[in-house]
Amino acid sequence: MTTKLPFALAAAALAVALPLTAQPAMQKPGSPSTAAITGGTYQADPAHTLVVWKIDHLGFTPYTGIFGDVTGTLQLDPKRPAAAKVDVTIPVARVTTTSADLTAHLLRAPAKDGAKPDFFGAAPAPAHFVSTSVKVPGKGRATITGNLTLNGITRTVVLDASFYGAGKLPAALGGKENVGFTARTTIRRSDFGLGFLVPMLADAVSLDIAAAFQK
Repeated sequence: MTTKLPFALAAAALAVALPLTAQPAMQKPGSPSTAAITGGTYQADPAHTLVVWKIDHLGFTPYTGIFGDVTGTLQLDPKRPAAAKVDVTIPVARVTTTSADLTAHLLRAPAKDGAKPDFFGAAPAPAHFVSTSVKVPGKGRATITGNLTLNGITRTVVLDASFYGAGKLPAALGGKENVGFTARTTIRRSDFGLGFLVPMLADAVSLDIAAAFQK
């Protein structure tokens, strides 16, 4: 009986393993091919659209924070990519950093009535970006020019954007068409009336954007 036990255990293990290996591997629904893009009006996916900002902190280290919960629309025709239009709203009041104290400082009301807040202040208005032109220098790449309104001031901003992926979600996940992009730009705080401690705290702020859209 002792000689049969190892064979019995091996057979049992094989019986358990076979159904697992026989199942097809799950594939990512998103494709890096632009051929997967379908046209139409997409809604921003607020759970997966992020604006990551980075600023030089007093010359010692870079510091990073995030804006999320972005809403808005993308109008897209894969046959006419230069005709694309983007209109998104970024809730500044939802800014996030890894420091609760710093996040509170960004949203702190002035100490005295009528004084200017150091950064955004309490209950800041959302930022708003609306594209005005799109140029396509290469497949999967775009230069998006638009108006960014932040802190009540509107300036022209140019985004260097790249296509990331497109495809349709499985029915179990909602079945929606998805398209995603990354983009980068740099803005100056002083252009938007946010020049607290410039130049000791850097004026330039780099923005790295992950933009997800669904329809």
